[in-house]
Amino acid sequence: EGVAQAKNYAEKLHIDTTIACNGNEIYQIRMDTGVEGLIERFPTPDELWDMTFASQNLWQEKFDQIPFEDIGGSKDVRYYQEIAVNKVMGAIAGEKQRILLTMATGTGKTFIAFQIVWKLFHTRWNLKRDGSRRPRVLFLADRNILADQAFNAFSAFPEDALVRISPTEIRKHGHVPTNGSIFFTIFQTFMSGPDNTPYFGDYPADFFDFIIIDECHRGGANDESNWRDIMEYFSPAVQLGLTATPKRQDNADTYRYFGDPVYIYSLKEGINDGYLTPFKVKRIKTTIDDYIYTPDDQVVEGEIEEGKIYIEPDFNRIIEIKEREAKRVKIFLSEIDQREKSIVFCATQDHAAAVRDLVNQFKQSTTPNYCVRVTANDGELGEQYLREFQDNEKTIPTILTTSQKLSTGIDARNIRNIILMRPVNSMIEFKQIIGRGTRLFDGKEFFTLFDFVDAHHHFADPEWDGEPMPPEPKPYPEPPDEPQPPWPEEPPEPFEPGEKRKKIKVKLRDGKEREIQHMIATSYWSADGNPISAEEFLQNLFGTLPDFFQDEAELREIWSDPATRRAFLDNLAAAGYGREELSILQKLIDAEKSDLFDVLDYVAYSTKPMTREMRVATAQVEIFEGLNAKQKEFLEFVLTQYIESGVEELDQEKLPKLLELKYQALSDATEELGGVADIRSLFINFQRHLYEVRVA
Repeated sequence: EGVAQAKNYAEKLHIDTTIACNGNEIYQIRMDTGVEGLIERFPTPDELWDMTFASQNLWQEKFDQIPFEDIGGSKDVRYYQEIAVNKVMGAIAGEKQRILLTMATGTGKTFIAFQIVWKLFHTRWNLKRDGSRRPRVLFLADRNILADQAFNAFSAFPEDALVRISPTEIRKHGHVPTNGSIFFTIFQTFMSGPDNTPYFGDYPADFFDFIIIDECHRGGANDESNWRDIMEYFSPAVQLGLTATPKRQDNADTYRYFGDPVYIYSLKEGINDGYLTPFKVKRIKTTIDDYIYTPDDQVVEGEIEEGKIYIEPDFNRIIEIKEREAKRVKIFLSEIDQREKSIVFCATQDHAAAVRDLVNQFKQSTTPNYCVRVTANDGELGEQYLREFQDNEKTIPTILTTSQKLSTGIDARNIRNIILMRPVNSMIEFKQIIGRGTRLFDGKEFFTLFDFVDAHHHFADPEWDGEPMPPEPKPYPEPPDEPQPPWPEEPPEPFEPGEKRKKIKVKLRDGKEREIQHMIATSYWSADGNPISAEEFLQNLFGTLPDFFQDEAELREIWSDPATRRAFLDNLAAAGYGREELSILQKLIDAEKSDLFDVLDYVAYSTKPMTREMRVATAQVEIFEGLNAKQKEFLEFVLTQYIESGVEELDQEKLPKLLELKYQALSDATEELGGVADIRSLFINFQRHLYEVRVA
């Protein structure tokens, strides 16, 4: 019975030998050779070692002798990270020159790179493979923030081993730095230099033993990219590419350059293993998603084309309607918890500035830098904002707007909302954007994607989380004679030959913005991009809701009495659905203003939740029937507390506190309402009416 499970585990853990045993027989499977069958006894550790490492490799043995570094006990190595490191070390030991790792965003690519370099450093591996000196390692990124993050992540190495290469330091010392073991820089620094002589050429071609190319799908391995010059120049070095996306149609050059990945760990695996955060999607449609000019609107700038339907890709590139953007900002601000960190992806840098200003106009916060823009044009100030945003101890800035800059590699763990206000045409970029939200953080059970632009259609693409498609073989094209321009921050805006087209700016007629309608559809998604029910999503988060009631009528009966409700909630807590988990459920289904009864009813029976205020309004006739004015006044007070704070206000233990709040003293309460038994009876009995079924 355990054979299939044993094979499944062995595949997941990338091990060669696995064994299933039922207590009587021992069944061994060799995953590497396909040989399987009964054996008489369990293999000894030495026998397993010899089977796994049948061919001896001196460097493989040396690498295995260096333990993983836990950075002072602060960081455990996850199973897939160990596999990734071992696969790379095996490739290096096997003298492979180009190596590729495909790891989902948020799974710790930089930590894996650190562990690889740790083993190389402490075994004194180098290109000569003679152990005569420590290796010289280059970590290449395409953005300063990524190079800085990596530099900080390698802090367990001796301080004098780490070198951050920057144009300022090169100019200051008059030459490129050579003293050190692990060098960090960005492609742009290496490509710059005086008199069109790039700085990377100041190093001997065989200076570096090992090069790590972070986010290599962004162009470092692209034949058409001027960054390719760096890779070719340092071709003697062993080169490791790190990428987050397996889709080879969009980044075929990366795969042709590095070859097949030695290991793949997908977004689906990360979510299923509990290492990445799942998500829900809010699809938002408005009546001004498209626009046709009407004469009552004012063309402030540019030339409008009458009768033309302007669609999503046109907005904020060809045409700009501020009221449209204002409506979208108001919608997402009304939907999010404005205390939670969020990123808004905009069409251009100008659009990101406009959205920033709108958020700050409509926000609840009184802090000026509640929302800031982080784009290429923001320079060092933008980098400072980003560092502050990444700091989990800081709450300001809370919302960042950007165009392209933050779609990759930014390690901000507490992002709860991602808002798409521009189309996402590339699956690679879509995965990277989703990856901004998947990182784990204390108390973060899920994140929400707000989709104004129908980007959710990418989930239906078979490449969303499938195996990589084999690249179509094609010969390397000749490198261009002239260096190509660097990767732009954002695509160029359309223009007529000979002259740049002026962006159309339209002001809607007075009152038209108020007429814009919108609709929000919430959906829940499994790790493999399939839509699932709220119940399935919750089961993935917390496990199955305990079977403590047979049907809705029994749940309603339990909930109507404070004593049975309290016992029920205690049982739920013991089964793993405590107050914190139930609060998460409330938030997940957008029912913070509803009773917990409605949350459970929705999860179990898909009944649409009503707000506590609506529940009181529909039940108050039955609640107040037959009561005198003083009893009615007291219950009105209780129900007000219930609407504001929730069902906990209806606990029997809360009754003394409620009486004290209303009457200051118990004696005053009994004088108004009668004896203690009468008050308790009044408090308990009205709740049955609150939860009764009502026919509309």
